Amino acid sequence: DMSLGIQCLLADNFKVALEYAQELDELNRDRKLIEASMQQEAEKQFAAFSQSELDAQSSGVCLHQKDWHQGVIGILASRIKDKMHRPTIIFADTDNGELKGSGRSIPGVHLRDVLDEIASANPGLIEKFGGHAMAAGLSLAPQNLDDFKHAFNAIVAKHLTEDIIDPIILSDGELPETFLTLDFANYLKAQGPWGQHFPEPLFHGTFRIVNQRIVGEKHLKLVLSRETNSNQVFDAIAFNIDTSEWPNPDAREVRVAYHVDVNYYRGEEKVQLMVVDVTSESC
Repeated sequence: DMSLGIQCLLADNFKVALEYAQELDELNRDRKLIEASMQQEAEKQFAAFSQSELDAQSSGVCLHQKDWHQGVIGILASRIKDKMHRPTIIFADTDNGELKGSGRSIPGVHLRDVLDEIASANPGLIEKFGGHAMAAGLSLAPQNLDDFKHAFNAIVAKHLTEDIIDPIILSDGELPETFLTLDFANYLKAQGPWGQHFPEPLFHGTFRIVNQRIVGEKHLKLVLSRETNSNQVFDAIAFNIDTSEWPNPDAREVRVAYHVDVNYYRGEEKVQLMVVDVTSESC
């Protein structure tokens, strides 16, 4: 329900706005807890799958659990899609007896077109659907879920090619250390906004790890330098990392793909690397 956020933005009294903001913050904290719990349950489902079930979802992933929250299934679909690198739809029960699905896709697979193909080939299977290339929603009768899973996997498989199946990160190249400055970071920010078909510049490089730690439960905070004895260090953060792999006390260097950003903290501006991918280079 977006009304609380709108009331916060429209409030002309600081005290009232603060109360709305605090309520929104509490809701967001609850959402994070629900999301984390749902992701753990989704991963348990995968761990319990038989080989035949894994084969049935080798191209397109569909997961359902009765008590999953409708308001979080889109976020969960995005998390599973990132982890599996497969188009993913997450279903939850609704009050009217239908299943509500929220899907996220990967580059190269147009999710709304996939649903359209399924609906055309299987009249009555999907109650309704809509969306675009990277995200879509739909509703199903519960008894149609298994048939939809098979149809979704089969249609997605038609669109998957080798260059789509293997995730590829396209880099603009290695950025010279002399460009890792506030001036350059602010220059890049001024060239936006970025979006589909106009992506934010992405760079890659190998850095020495000065420090690494987890913040906010599953975000990796790094302090990096380019040279072993360099006095210049850079803050970097990788969101939603696999905490079974990081922090890695044996890692001395990392190869990262990153965006250059500006971090504002207590009135101070610093260059921050927004890490898209991180790989240990040496142990």
